[in-house]
Amino acid sequence: MKTLVLILAAATLAACSDPQPAANTPASAETSAVETVPAGNDADANATHATTPATTDAASTEADYLGRWTGVEGMYLVVAAKPDGGVTLEMQWDLDNKGTFDGTVTAEGLHFMRGGVAENAVHTNGNATGLKYLAGKKQCLTVKPGEGYCRD
Repeated sequence: MKTLVLILAAATLAACSDPQPAANTPASAETSAVETVPAGNDADANATHATTPATTDAASTEADYLGRWTGVEGMYLVVAAKPDGGVTLEMQWDLDNKGTFDGTVTAEGLHFMRGGVAENAVHTNGNATGLKYLAGKKQCLTVKPGEGYCRD
């Protein structure tokens, strides 16, 4: 009986969720860029994660990622355009590791491979990074909880 109730509750929640904005909703970078984390993730239930701003021009989307992003304790991310397309990421992501990686801007965010693992940096705010030092900042990229970078 408990299993049936849980299944019905999950189905109801899934049916009620609307991952796409309404067709008549303005698609500005601020209003279309934030979505909440699914309720199943208790640690980040109050955090917000974002997608790239809605746009039809891939070059302007890529431009949204270019430049220097600052993390905590000396961490940083520098995104530069490559002449042949795509981007290069120079980053220090923890106290002991830094490197340079090739990346691409996709609808899901800034995609790159690091240490054999596919990573994705998405537009968020400072609160969504999970890092106290970045809380309150507006323009940030979050790779995963505890790894984020913001513009100063």
